[in-house]
Amino acid sequence: MKEKIKYKVFICFYVFCFIFIAHSFSFAQKRTYTVFFEGEDNELHVYKVNGTEPGKTLMILGGIQGDEAAGFLAADRYADISLKKGSLIVVPRANFPSILKQERKINEDMNRKFSGHDAGHYETKVVEVLKKLIKESDCLLNLHEGSGIFSEKWNSPMRNPKRFGQSIIADTAFFEDKKTGVQIDLEAMAKSVIKEVNKHITNPEHLFHFNNHGTADTDTIHKEQRGSATYYALYQCKIPAFGVESAKALPLEQKVKQHIYAINGFMDLMGIIPETPGIDLKKPELQYMIISVNDSVPMVVGTMQHLKINKGDIIEVLDMVANYKRGLSADIIGIGSGFNDMRKKFVINEETRIVAKKDYYTCGSIFLDFLPADIAKESKLSVSDSKAISILKYKLKVNETIHIVENYSHVKLKRGDKLVILDLISGKIDPSEYVVNFKGFVGNKRNNTGEDRGYIIDTSKNALMKKYSINKQDKQYYISTSLNDKEVGKLFIDF
Repeated sequence: MKEKIKYKVFICFYVFCFIFIAHSFSFAQKRTYTVFFEGEDNELHVYKVNGTEPGKTLMILGGIQGDEAAGFLAADRYADISLKKGSLIVVPRANFPSILKQERKINEDMNRKFSGHDAGHYETKVVEVLKKLIKESDCLLNLHEGSGIFSEKWNSPMRNPKRFGQSIIADTAFFEDKKTGVQIDLEAMAKSVIKEVNKHITNPEHLFHFNNHGTADTDTIHKEQRGSATYYALYQCKIPAFGVESAKALPLEQKVKQHIYAINGFMDLMGIIPETPGIDLKKPELQYMIISVNDSVPMVVGTMQHLKINKGDIIEVLDMVANYKRGLSADIIGIGSGFNDMRKKFVINEETRIVAKKDYYTCGSIFLDFLPADIAKESKLSVSDSKAISILKYKLKVNETIHIVENYSHVKLKRGDKLVILDLISGKIDPSEYVVNFKGFVGNKRNNTGEDRGYIIDTSKNALMKKYSINKQDKQYYISTSLNDKEVGKLFIDF
C-alpha cells in the first residue's frame, strides 16, 4: 500500500513538473518569425509578438506599395518590440520587389487584390497570406504615404478631398453588421488617435484629419478601394481597419515619426502595452558578404573588396552582414534577376560587382574580378582591397559587346544600337555613390532619380529627347556623372 502511495506521489510530482516546464516554455515563447516564399523574389517576413499578458491583436502592415518608405521603416520598429500585454502581427515589407525598385507596383497594385482577382502573379500569393493574418487580428493598420494633403474642402490641387496625405482613412465612419451584431465606430477610433498624433505636430498645415472614403457607397469617389486590405478586413473579417497616410513631400524621418505616433495611439486604444521602440535612421552600411564559389567553403568578402575568380565560375551569395538586419538584398549587376539575388547560383562570364541594398538604399559593393587567363587554373581564390585610381572608367554594353571606356572620351554608335551603361570603375569610391545620367533618356519614368545604369537605351531615331542633345541637333549626346551633386565626369555619344 505504501509503495502505491509513493508511486502516486511520484506520478503527481512528475505531472506537476511537466506542466510547470511546459507553461514556462510557453511563457518564454513571446515571438515567432516566419518567412513565406523563401528564396523567391517576393519573400515575405512575418513577425508575431505576444505580450506576457493576453489581449487584443493589432496587425501592422507596411510596404504594400514600394514607393512609400515611411510605412515599412515605421513597421520595422515593431518587429523586435517587447510587449507587456496584447499582441502584434508585423509585416514590414509586404511587397519587397516593389520596394527594391522603389515603385508602387511590379505587376499589379497589391493593395487592389483583396477582392479575389487572380492574374497569376506573385502579388496574389502574398495577398492570400495577408488575408489569413488579418483573420487572426482584432485591428489592421495599413501604412502608406499619400500624394498631397487631405482636406475636406478644396484649397489647391495638392490640398483637397481627393488627396490622402496627413490623414487616417477608414472605409466608413460607422460600421454595423446586422447579422452578427458587430458595431464599430471607426470615426471615433480614428479621431482619438489623430488627437494624440497632432500633439506632436507643430505646423498646422501638417495636422492629421479623419478621411472617410465611404468606399461601399454607390456615389463614392474611391471605388477602387473595394479591393484594398482595409476594405477586406472591415467587410469580410468585421474588424476595424485604417490606412495611415503621411504626406510624401515631408522629410522621411518626420513621416516615420508620424506613423509611429499613430501606431502607438492605436495600441493604446486597444490596450496593448509596449516598450516603445526608438527611431534610429542611421545610414545603411554593408560590412561583408558570405560567398560560395563552385559550392566551395564560403568566403567572407568585405565591402569594397575584390573577389578574384575564374571566368565561368558559379557564385552564390549566401548571406550578408550590415548595420541593419531586415530588408537586405543583393543585386549582381548585369547578371542577376534585378530583384534579390541572395541564395541563388549564377555563372559569371563577365567581371562585375555585387551591390548590397537595404530596401532600395544602396549600402555597399563587392567586386568580382577574373584571374589572368595564363594562371587562372593554377591560382586559388583570393580577396584584395580596392586600389586608388585618379579617373573614372565606364563599363558599357553595345549590342551585347562589352566595352571599357575612359572618362571624357567619345563613343561612336549607329542609330538603333542598344546601349546599356553597366557600371563605373572608380577605385576606392563605391560606384553606387555616383549618379550616372544619360541626358535625353529616362530609365525609370515612374521615379526619375537621374540614375540610368542598367537600362537598355534605344538610340533609334526619335527615341531620345532631342532638346537634351548637344546644340539640340540630335547628333551628339552625353552621359553626365556626378558625386555628391558635383559633376565629375562625362562620356560623349556620337552618331
